[in-house]
Amino acid sequence: MTPTSTPTAVSARGVDKTFSTKQGEVVALSGIDLDVAPGEFISLIGPSGCGKSTLLRIIADLDSPSSGTVEVFGTSAHQARLDQRYGIAFQQAGLLPWRTVTGNIALPLELHGVGPAERAARVDELVALVGLGDFAQKFPDQLSGGMQQRVAIARALAEKPALLLMDEPFGALDEMTREYMQTELLRIAAETGAAVVFVTHSIPEAVYLSDRVVVMSPRPGRIADIVPMRLGRAADRADDLREDGAFFEMITAVREALHGAPVTGPRGVETR
Repeated sequence: MTPTSTPTAVSARGVDKTFSTKQGEVVALSGIDLDVAPGEFISLIGPSGCGKSTLLRIIADLDSPSSGTVEVFGTSAHQARLDQRYGIAFQQAGLLPWRTVTGNIALPLELHGVGPAERAARVDELVALVGLGDFAQKFPDQLSGGMQQRVAIARALAEKPALLLMDEPFGALDEMTREYMQTELLRIAAETGAAVVFVTHSIPEAVYLSDRVVVMSPRPGRIADIVPMRLGRAADRADDLREDGAFFEMITAVREALHGAPVTGPRGVETR
């Protein structure tokens, strides 16, 4: 009996997106083809307005492509949303101020009818996963920005999604907290096995987190390059990687891709 292969986490084919405005049509995305493997960490990076967040929203079925298709684990993006195949986190944590940490994490489970005992057990798992055991009964205004984002990530993981979509979730954090949260995210992704599609403006952040960095062009957003990170598995990275020469080489490679220069591998061989 031939084993069944696991479907690709995300498969985008020929995705275009055009918005109608008072000034006329604006082409946000053009000809996007992208595959994300199960368990893979992909970052989308590019200049402001290049369509990174638009692409993420299309994958999440929060917006529709003008043409082309998106599949999530072999089903349409719309069906994947109905089946809760993904979790999503934004730059703002978006926590309900009248709910505690546990109450915010439990919300999607409540909305989908998970029973009290199962819900409480899952929330306890997630509180431990994001390291907030001492803050479980605190309200959002009693938490730091980094803690709030950890709650948002836990809430996104509540229904054990195989895909996590993240739109600049650390953009508003100070640098020390941001680096800490990057390390925590890699740990969480490794423990859950979820694939991650992550939007960022930060080259070092994209390099540190990713298995591959998808570089997008100015509008209309196209995939200008995909730069594989030659840093070992993202899940195995430690804080001291940021001081490694290979880390800075990958930063240079992504920067050159953003500016349109050829990306070269070992011995000067072009990787594009």
